[in-house]
Amino acid sequence: MRMQLSRSARDNLTAYTFLAPWLLGFLVLTLYPMIYSLYLSFTEFNILQPPQWIGADNYIAMFGGNDEVRADPRFMNSLWVTFRFVFISVPVKLMFALAVAMLMNQKLRLIPVYRTLYYIPTLLGGSVSIAVLWRRLFAGDGVINQILDLSFGIQGPAWISNPKYALSTLIILAVWQFGSPMIIFLAGLKQIPDEYYESARVDGAGPVRQFLSITLPGLSPIIFFNLVMQMITAFQSFTQAYVISGGQGGPLDSTMFYSLYLYLKGFGFAEMGYASAMAWFLLIMIAVLTAILFRFSGSLVTYGSGE
Repeated sequence: MRMQLSRSARDNLTAYTFLAPWLLGFLVLTLYPMIYSLYLSFTEFNILQPPQWIGADNYIAMFGGNDEVRADPRFMNSLWVTFRFVFISVPVKLMFALAVAMLMNQKLRLIPVYRTLYYIPTLLGGSVSIAVLWRRLFAGDGVINQILDLSFGIQGPAWISNPKYALSTLIILAVWQFGSPMIIFLAGLKQIPDEYYESARVDGAGPVRQFLSITLPGLSPIIFFNLVMQMITAFQSFTQAYVISGGQGGPLDSTMFYSLYLYLKGFGFAEMGYASAMAWFLLIMIAVLTAILFRFSGSLVTYGSGE
């Protein structure tokens, strides 16, 4: 006797059939590697030999060590470098993106062309070629120093090879890639009714008061979204530091980003167990910081409903 499926069951079967490739990819390429890397984080694994269970030694080494486990001072340095990069580059990038978005929101000729041109750095900024170009621009005899010398008579330093300035060049490169948050800010500005500004002008409010009382509250959800997304992206920065520092995080580990150190531990020193522990700590750290931002967003973010 042939079994007849209900319409609901047939619809569900069709849906799961179309979802099957994604589910298979998620299970095989995402979930399983995550679970296995969690196991590896409690082992000593050099790829060539089977993993050896060592408990929490990898995590102990990251945070000071003890009598049996030697501390890893480069870990804390990479964490410090990354925090400096994130907490400087992200706010500066968002302020710059907002300023440009407000300029691009004006009713001027060729504005669509300007929007496209300003977005291009975001498309190219994460590439190896741009990182190589950036390294050349900030070299001791690079274009930046030549401009300083010819225009102001200033002898600039070797930015890339000087520990005082190396991280600054990466921060400038990150800020230069402002196109993505700029486009999102621009979309948010389009949603603020012009009537608000007209009423404010009638009441005698100047540009600064309009910005503080209308633009910022109206954009607060967009600002919060950009802040979270850019923070997560900044914590995972890798390519620029790898190329500009020659893959070593120099000089004197001044550009040793967390993700770069993770890569060196895993693929440079074949310490996959330790690298897995670092990866999981990065995941937890980003999750905690994101949760903190969401915790305090209630008093800072104003939605259209007034909440």
